[in-house]
Amino acid sequence: MHATDSTMPDREALWAEFAASQRRGPALPFEEQWAKFNEVYADWPEENGPPPAWWPNDRDLAASNLGRLMRETGFSAYGELHRWSVAERAQFWSEVVRWMDLAFARRPDAILDLAGGVKDPRWLAGARLNIAESCFRAGHAETAILAGSEQEPGLRRVTFGELETLVNRIANGLCAHDFVPGDGIALYMPMTVECVAAYLAIVRAGCYVVSIADSFPATEVARRLRIGAAKAILTVESFLRGGKHIDLYAKVREAGETQAIVIGATRSLRAGDLAFEKLLDQDASFAAHVADPYDTTNVLFSSGTTGDPKAIPWTHLTPLKSAMDGCFHHDIRPGDVVAWPTNIGWMMGPWLIYASFMNRAAMALYEGLPSGEGFCRFVREAGVTMLGVVPSLVRAWRANQAVGFDGWPQVRVFSSTGEPSSREEYLWLMSRAGYRAPIIEYLGGTEIGGGHLTGTVAQPASPSAFTTPALGIDFVILDEHGEPVPEGASGELYLIPPSIGLSQRLLHRDHEEVYYAGCPKGPGGAVLRRHGDETRRLYRGYYRAQGRADDTMNLGGIKVSSLELERVMAGHEAVYECAAVAVQPEGEGAEKLVVFAVPTQGSQPDPAALEKGLQKRIAKELNPLFKIHDLVLAGTLPRTASNKLMRRELRRRWQGDAGNAGQERS
Repeated sequence: MHATDSTMPDREALWAEFAASQRRGPALPFEEQWAKFNEVYADWPEENGPPPAWWPNDRDLAASNLGRLMRETGFSAYGELHRWSVAERAQFWSEVVRWMDLAFARRPDAILDLAGGVKDPRWLAGARLNIAESCFRAGHAETAILAGSEQEPGLRRVTFGELETLVNRIANGLCAHDFVPGDGIALYMPMTVECVAAYLAIVRAGCYVVSIADSFPATEVARRLRIGAAKAILTVESFLRGGKHIDLYAKVREAGETQAIVIGATRSLRAGDLAFEKLLDQDASFAAHVADPYDTTNVLFSSGTTGDPKAIPWTHLTPLKSAMDGCFHHDIRPGDVVAWPTNIGWMMGPWLIYASFMNRAAMALYEGLPSGEGFCRFVREAGVTMLGVVPSLVRAWRANQAVGFDGWPQVRVFSSTGEPSSREEYLWLMSRAGYRAPIIEYLGGTEIGGGHLTGTVAQPASPSAFTTPALGIDFVILDEHGEPVPEGASGELYLIPPSIGLSQRLLHRDHEEVYYAGCPKGPGGAVLRRHGDETRRLYRGYYRAQGRADDTMNLGGIKVSSLELERVMAGHEAVYECAAVAVQPEGEGAEKLVVFAVPTQGSQPDPAALEKGLQKRIAKELNPLFKIHDLVLAGTLPRTASNKLMRRELRRRWQGDAGNAGQERS
């Protein structure tokens, strides 16, 4: 997929030819490929943008969803298409609705009604639908899910017809057990066939899913059950991951008295709890509950700046954003196979369901640790064409030598989200598909329903760089004075509403205060919406994410507020006060947690023992995936005159930009 015509600059042509030579074999060790990349692009001017490693060719662009959309709308360049998508939003989303063949019980009177302003638009006004119906537009005999497991060899194939039968049996069972439209039902389990079926059944029955990640301890499960007003929780008794037995039902019991529906129950259940097999109804037909587009289908959680996470409702509209991104930015086509190791507790779980099924593609689900050779073999055996990753997985695959050069010849597109990546690791990832597949860097949020910053198969791809705002949405990057930043500079990114997918309410917060209060005006007086990302505007239309501008950090692909971490660690008897900050040790790549701790008066804690103790508290009360990268013992913490903690100053200290930080570091 590399262009090598005479219009390509010399160094780009050199890299394209080198990449092609590696496919002809034998391939050099990756370290030599990386050295060649750096040699080819040595002294590459910053004004040229980040060095590309992949280019679209005419044949593949023409076959892509984006190429087809450009032809149908009459645009010859992607930039023109994007400008139209945000200048004529109603027309763009009307085209998306047509493309997706959305299943309506009553078609909308208008695509967009702005009588309430851009902060509170009315999309698909007058429509009636159930978005789960749009997940079954493929033929009944077509493959919906390919499932694999670290415990057993081989693949389990589930057709759309078989999946819909299971969905309907669950939906009928929910109705028979007195669940009614508007009830919340939590899902707390791995991403399996049964999880996907339960998700769609809950939506089809007119109820809503309360999403809870299976890594959460009982205290966090209880919190989300309370905030989401869940009437029941559907879980598995236990499961194995990486050879470790994880007892989810025990955590559900510890979390409180919410009724549990338990898959794979082998022991006695509490009074009122129900075995999944007894929920299933024999009736394989079900008439979906017809709803208003703004009815809630899913409550997902994103960390805010207080103890309780933000509770963000998804509606029947939100999946249209997920599916659109999957279609045009990830090039998911009918018959494709999409894999993205994720969980129903995070937005990429529901995203994966809608982006796959609404585009008539299959999902590839793997039960077990995705970091080893087993998952990499599964990707190959399942014929995955679009593989989603997080950078930590890529690092694990590389360290484990889990897949060789061109070991995934069927992968046509990679995508990455969840945390910042590094160029070396992502060039390595591109080499696993023989440099035929671009990496679509993808950044967004639960409150967007997908991405606002992304890549495309219509533009050159440079590892760890974004190429465009997503279709149908736009943003500005402003400096500290509220002025748009020039190329080569960084600032805070603000979204320009409206767009399908953007949240319009929160369950227990003031939506206006969280997203709009205090925002500057955009160009021409445009209303801006706070998103909180620090973003660098590179040359030639590229962008690079630089983490959160507020007190929220991203650890291992999971957002968590600094205040939540500090609340937990401050309970340690040896800590007087502490601060949690995120850093990128190499200036790019995944964010790491650095803790600055002021010891209690008179105590002289052993740094290693204190770090171990703080890590234990974080794992027990928040999430074992949050790892301390470094602990710094400090005499005081820098604060403003109004007593606000200066986290940016702490980051500078750790990175060595201020005097004595190195002497303080443990």
